Amino acid sequence: METQDVFLTSDGLQRAMSQLEFLRTVRRAEVAQYLHDAKESGDVIDNPAYDDAKDQQAKLESRIMELEQLIARAKLIDHRQTDEVSLGSIVHLRTSDDREVTYTIVGAFEASPSAGRISNESPVGRALLGHKAGDHIMVSTPGGVKEYTIISIE
Repeated sequence: METQDVFLTSDGLQRAMSQLEFLRTVRRAEVAQYLHDAKESGDVIDNPAYDDAKDQQAKLESRIMELEQLIARAKLIDHRQTDEVSLGSIVHLRTSDDREVTYTIVGAFEASPSAGRISNESPVGRALLGHKAGDHIMVSTPGGVKEYTIISIE
């Protein structure tokens, strides 16, 4: 099985590690207590509370494994100021309707479009990579074709 690198900022890596620690310690203990209580309340056959506890435990362990794999594959974004859009770039754009928007190009784990953090794997992020200030970009998105002009890159 091929493993794909996961690109993270140092803040993103720290958040993933903090979440993993929380799930391993606090959340695991909570779910274990819930499972214990459900088991103590009666027979485990036809016991909705026990079934729910087992389901929560399975989801928790799955999320822990996802985070462990993500952290193991993490590659820190080492952004250096360049004249081309790359991972870690802050890109100031003008839209076709003359609005200005700013996006930071991050890996998929850290993407939060409402906060201006778009994935390098998203249609807009992928289209911006490698371009320079002044370039005009047309992007096919699920919402239709979008047109941007790169104003500046940080």
